[in-house]
Amino acid sequence: MQYPQRFSNLPEYAFPRLRALLDPLTPGGDPLPMSIGEPMHPLPPMLGEELARHAAGYAKYPPNDGAPALRESISAWVARRYGVTPDPQTEVLPLNGTREGLFSACIALIAERKNGERPVVLLPNPFYQCYAVAALTAGAEPVYVPALTENGFLPDFAAVPADLLARTAAVYMCSPANPQGAVADAAYWTQLLALAEQHDFRILADECYAEIYRDTPPVGALETVHAIGADPERVMIFHSLSKRSNLPGLRSGFCVGGPRSIAAMKQLRSYAGAPLPLPAQMAAAAVWADEEHVIANRALYAEKFALADDILGNMPGYTSPQAGFFLWVAVNDDEDMTKRLWSEDGVKVLPGSYLSRDTDPRLGGGNPGAGYIRVALVAPAAEVSRGLHAIRAQVEKERESGA
Repeated sequence: MQYPQRFSNLPEYAFPRLRALLDPLTPGGDPLPMSIGEPMHPLPPMLGEELARHAAGYAKYPPNDGAPALRESISAWVARRYGVTPDPQTEVLPLNGTREGLFSACIALIAERKNGERPVVLLPNPFYQCYAVAALTAGAEPVYVPALTENGFLPDFAAVPADLLARTAAVYMCSPANPQGAVADAAYWTQLLALAEQHDFRILADECYAEIYRDTPPVGALETVHAIGADPERVMIFHSLSKRSNLPGLRSGFCVGGPRSIAAMKQLRSYAGAPLPLPAQMAAAAVWADEEHVIANRALYAEKFALADDILGNMPGYTSPQAGFFLWVAVNDDEDMTKRLWSEDGVKVLPGSYLSRDTDPRLGGGNPGAGYIRVALVAPAAEVSRGLHAIRAQVEKERESGA
């Protein structure tokens, strides 16, 4: 079977690659999943009651634009969190998980040509692989901008060559970053907004990890837009209950943007979208309105951040993350380390090279994920401690052997 040429150079998704790497091996201890960011903390206490209370809604087609109660709850949350109140009618769109919106945004918002040429979409590298597929589906060229230790693991989009910036139609920016946990501050967002204005592109701000942080709530793109008086159509933000509220299975996310951008997203969704069932929408409205469970969730991650700092803190290659729930640990060989942790300790991590790809030589070349492993701190603290001790022992063994 022939597939569209634009997908011919797409890298295989990270987790099938991981299975192929580890399936031939026998785990060397009780299996401990630290490879995937699937939260394991308690569910919000009101969830079951809300789903049951609205169960009759399964007999109805869910509203494509989102139930009014959900849109209003999202708008109120954005106002509490960022000091900006989006219009729930024209500037908010509930999503079936943020991946739906992150994918659809390129299709809905990017023109087929930019300055008479194929448009470019800039991505952080490493990156959430949905970004690249979205760009290709929209007919754009994905360009991978490295997020390296020397720039604080935040991509330097201003360093992109002028010919590519002239063709740039959109930039995906993830803050807090997956996988490194780096956070863009107000100055970073301000500079990126200025670059977007100069070169006429949109910013698609993936902020799904914004509620898991150490001390200070991460600055958001939307609040920066309003603080500096930028064009609200320049930015669309994406949030989710998956990480904030440990609800990846509920598939509740949202995007907020300018009225014209949201109208375009709604138009596409009317043909190709899949809105949440009404009971899930009503439950999500209650979950977005509650902060107590989010504070409790953050405290559980804080305990595991402290464990990581204690166990790995003086180990070369360890960087303490500002936010999110991943560690990005430098090793000599990421695939070899992944196999050793699994076959000797039963600890499953993800090779960093599976989350990134080779960079344009003009942007430094090389694969910026090679030589790192991503470690998810989602398991209970005692299990995380076991995994971190195994990682430290294997990294020390690797360095002693020169492997």
